[in-house]
This record gives sequence, C-alpha cells and structure tokens, in this order.
Amino acid sequence: MARNEEKAQSMLNRFITMKEEEKKKPKERRPYLASECRDLAEADKWRQQIMREIGRKVAEIQNEGLGEHRIRDLNDEINKLIREKVHWERRIVELGGHNYSRHSAKMTDLDGNIVDVPNPSGRGPGYRYFGAAKKLPGVRELFEKPPELRKRRTRYDIYKRIDASYYGYRDDEDGILEKLEGPAEQNMRAAAVADWKEMEKIKQEARRAVKSGEVVEVGVVSKILFEEEEDVVEEERMKEREEKEKEKEFIAHVPLPDEEEIKKKVLEKKKQEMLSKYTSIELLEGLNEAKSLLNIQK
Repeated sequence: MARNEEKAQSMLNRFITMKEEEKKKPKERRPYLASECRDLAEADKWRQQIMREIGRKVAEIQNEGLGEHRIRDLNDEINKLIREKVHWERRIVELGGHNYSRHSAKMTDLDGNIVDVPNPSGRGPGYRYFGAAKKLPGVRELFEKPPELRKRRTRYDIYKRIDASYYGYRDDEDGILEKLEGPAEQNMRAAAVADWKEMEKIKQEARRAVKSGEVVEVGVVSKILFEEEEDVVEEERMKEREEKEKEKEFIAHVPLPDEEEIKKKVLEKKKQEMLSKYTSIELLEGLNEAKSLLNIQK
C-alpha cells in the first residue's frame, strides 16, 4: 500500500505542477531591437535582465582555469551584452525614464587604475576586458604604460632657468641672513674694539714706564715686541715681493731697432735678391752665346 500511496502522491505532485505551469503565461522573449519596446516599465525590466546576465558572466570569467578560448568567448559575450544594455538605456531615456549611462562604471587595469577605453565609432563604450581576460597574451601589454623617456636638457634649457637668485643676489631679500649676521657682526666688532683698547692701554703704560724709568712687566713688553715683530715681518715680506716683481720684469741689454731701421733692412734684402736673380740670368745668356760661337767655328 505504501508504494501505491507513494505513486499516487507522485502523480498528484506531477498533476499539480502541470496545472501551475498551465496557469503561467508563456515565457516572454526579449525583443531583438530596443526600439520595438513601447513601455517604460518593460524597457527597464529588460535592462535589469541584461544586467543580471552580465553579472553572471563577469563572475564566471574571473576563473583563470577556463582556458584561453573560453575566456575570450565570455569576454565577447559580455561586450555584446554591454552594447545591448546601452541601446536599452538610450531607449529608456527616449521614453522619459532615468538616464543610467551618466553613472556607468569605468574600466580599470590590473592595479585598479581607471583606463580610457578607445571608442572610434562614438556610439557607446569601446571593447572592454574583464577578469582573467586582462591577463591574456597580447592584452596585458595594452594596460602597461610605456616607460617615460627623460629628455636630455640642452645648455639653452639649463641657462634659461638661471636667474639672479642662482648667483646669490637675492639672499638678503628674505631677511634671514640679516637676522643671523647682525648679532655675529656686533660680537666680532666688540671683540676687535676690546682688543684694540687693551693694546693701546698697554702701549701707553709701557711708554710712561720708559719715560719715568720704571720697570715694565715682562708680559706687557712681550706683547709690544710681538706686535713690532709682526710689523717688521710684514715689511720684509713686502720688500721680497717687490724684488721678485722687479726680477720678473724683462730688461733688454741690446738696443732694439726702430721701425724705420727694420724697413731699411727689409728693402736691402729684397734688393740683394733681385740682383742675384739678374746675375744668374746674365750668366745663362753668356753661356748660350759661347755655345753658339763654338758651333759656328766648327
């Protein structure tokens, strides 16, 4: 009995499913042309259907183990569906619906950077690559940017960027150096003035002691002598430099000829050359005459 009841139950289930299918409307097919659709709700429904198909195929193309031919076929199908989606979006706008193409997704490369898709026709997006199709041979090179060639700068380009600040003429304009150099200059001047006053005071004390015949401290005398020695050394150095400069000067021990004397010598030399030429010509003529006379006598 159990088997018959199970059979009846299975027949009942089949009957119920058959009746439900009869009640359903025949499965609608998406129009081949978007322009054939006259209803905005239907146009939006067909667009949603295309979007679901695109999502399913994009999820499938992520698998790199499908093989090169299958991946290329899937990528072609996705591009075909995208073109069809664009037609339906344009039709939705014509029917007064929302403009979906304004917020369409952009194509990215393997690193996630947005890539401009070439579109020679000007009607909708160009050919795109999805998932594993981006790693196919011949496609990866499309996403790789060529290395930037650094142009060598010419001398003109280098000098074109040089201005007054390059030579340090504008260092004082910002006021930083003035703030730093001001206190340092004051300190140096104060130290120099203090040293000068001390030396003047020592000199005065030494002179007074010499005039009065008192004994002067050794340190004071040594400082004065040291200063005097420095002055003597500087004078000697100056004399040595002057002597060296005098030695370097050229002294002509032989009287040099003037321009007129040089011209006279040049003219004399030319005259001698001319006379030598003429004498050689006369000798040749004399020899020729002697030869002719000997020939006549014979």
